[in-house]
Parts: sequence; structure tokens; C-alpha cells
Amino acid sequence: MSRRITFQVRENSPVTEVRLAGTLDVQTMRPVHAVLHRCLTAQPDALVVDLAELTVSDPLALAVFAAAARQAADWPAVPMVLCAPPPEAATWLAESTACRVLPVCRDRAEATREVDATAAPRLRARLQPVADACRRARELARDACGRWNLPELVGPTTVVLSELVGNVVRHAGTPMQVTLTLRRPYLHVAVVDGSRAAARPADPDHCAEGGRGLLLVRELTQRWGSSPAGDGKVVWAMLPAM
Repeated sequence: MSRRITFQVRENSPVTEVRLAGTLDVQTMRPVHAVLHRCLTAQPDALVVDLAELTVSDPLALAVFAAAARQAADWPAVPMVLCAPPPEAATWLAESTACRVLPVCRDRAEATREVDATAAPRLRARLQPVADACRRARELARDACGRWNLPELVGPTTVVLSELVGNVVRHAGTPMQVTLTLRRPYLHVAVVDGSRAAARPADPDHCAEGGRGLLLVRELTQRWGSSPAGDGKVVWAMLPAM
């Protein structure tokens, strides 16, 4: 990690806070992105990035925040907020594309109000890699759609989540965390397991009895993907929730 930038991460509350100190430039963008990515994959309710002690030596380096926010929009659907930028950095942020994809607040108090206003409902569950996990996943999907008044999504969400969980049971064989997040206009579904092997759709022949789970997920969702997460991976999907 570069000696020119340091990080202080506070994860002892639903909202994670990262304080950056030092110089941000094209060399230190990579460690900044790595820290933000690690914090986002923990799926907090929001991520606040404190820039008060950050010096920006190259305005192009501010793109690291926009990149992290765009990545988080698909998964884990966690809002990012920047706060307390020094005057020069605040001016550059206002002129950059970063402000188009994430808010910039004057201080932490304003950032707290911002994340409170954008908080999204979530349901989480830890499941073991057993056959009954698919039934539990379907129950969780029905519960989420019921409490969030999404009757039209009960069918596709139960199928999608059951297929993702079943994929872990059949192939990864590790404990998993299931998360459903309503951040309109999408219902986000994610399953994190302990295998680093990326999930890829199979290409079964017409006589095969299985192997079509991820193909079904692709057909029922707006987008889906598989990404590294901690010591394993996450498979996520987005269903339109208008």
C-alpha cells in the first residue's frame, strides 16, 4: 500500500465510514479503490467517505469515487456519500462526473442526513449448504415481496433466489449469506458464498435434466453477474421493481 495515503475505517455501525488522509493521485487511486471495494462488499447500509484530510494532486484521480459508486449500483446496492472535501477538491468534484453519480456533502452531519434519507430496506439470512436452503430462500423471497408490496415479483424472485442458492449447494458447498435490497427501480438479490470460482451459465444439450439455473436467472432479471467478494464470490441479480 502506498505510503502517501492512509485509511481509517469505522465499521461498528450500520453505516461504514472511511477517512482518507494523504495525497490522491493516479498512483494512489488503486489502494483507495481497493479499500472502498472491501467496505462495500461487507454490504453496510451506506458508505460515507470523509475527505477532510485528503489532498488531491490530480483531478483525474477523483474518478475513483465515481467508479466505486457505479460498481456498487449493481451490487451491493449500497449508497456512497462523499463529505468534507477541501475547497479545491470540492471545486474539482463539482466540475467532474463524480457528482453525477454520488452526492458530495459539506460535513459529516449533512452526510448523515443524506444516508438516512436514502436508506434502503434489506433482508438478510445466513444459510447452510443443505437441500432445505432452497426452501428457506423461497420463503425469504416471499417475505420480502410481501412486506415491500411487490406481489408481481413473488414468482420471479422466488425462482431466481432459489436457483442462486441451489447453485451454491450444488457447486460451492459453503455457508452463504443471502441479501435482498429494495432500491428502486430494482429489487437486488445477492448470494455470497465461500468459493472463488465464478458462476457461469452452462450450455446443456436438449436431453440434459439440469444445468439451466443461471440461464433462467438471466431470462428473469434485468441484469445479473458474479464478482469476487472477500474470500469467495457474490452472485447478484436485479429485478425491475417499479
